[in-house]
Amino acid sequence: MRTTANGGFDFDAKAALKHLGAADATLARLIERVGPFGMELKSAPNLFDVLAEAIVYQQLHARAAASIHARVRALLPRTRGLAAARASIALPDEALRGAGLSRSKLLALRDLAQRTVDGHVPTIAQARRMDDEAIIEHLCEIRGIGRWTAQMVLMFRLGRPDVLPVDDYGIRKGFAVAFRKREMPKREVVEKRGERWRPFRTVASWYLWRAAEGDA
Repeated sequence: MRTTANGGFDFDAKAALKHLGAADATLARLIERVGPFGMELKSAPNLFDVLAEAIVYQQLHARAAASIHARVRALLPRTRGLAAARASIALPDEALRGAGLSRSKLLALRDLAQRTVDGHVPTIAQARRMDDEAIIEHLCEIRGIGRWTAQMVLMFRLGRPDVLPVDDYGIRKGFAVAFRKREMPKREVVEKRGERWRPFRTVASWYLWRAAEGDA
């Protein structure tokens, strides 16, 4: 059952922390330094809006991306999800380029919108019935959406408990901090250690991000 006490997640955060602490003494010390699990889910009611925002934000500073995203949203007033996808298809390229989208992002947004209208992009309800790898495979067929973006959707919108984005810079940096590595660890090293953290690797990931940001 979903509970707001866990930040909207479908799992017991206290049980997850107990499991991680017992499974990995180093991670247990990191958890103790950082404190309570504070990750929260995005509240977007559909994946089109989540993925469209992700496309806009790719490879941009957060402030610049937010400005462009706001201009794109202004072109789609009072629409979300499927309605926004249909409206974006009708927009001329000049309008989207004028909002600040590069050509590659414009094409990615076009593909996302068309696939949403065609039913390729699952609804939240449909996604909840799919396993993690099926969702990743499905979303990665969309132009401009890679494995990392799909994993962020799993973690921050769907609240999946066992996701470890080993290619994420912050995860690897946090691992180096927590485990006192002089060099950035290879993805295989993080992945192997992460086997200890199943089935709560999402929670472990959140703590590694905190370590990378200097919160530990």
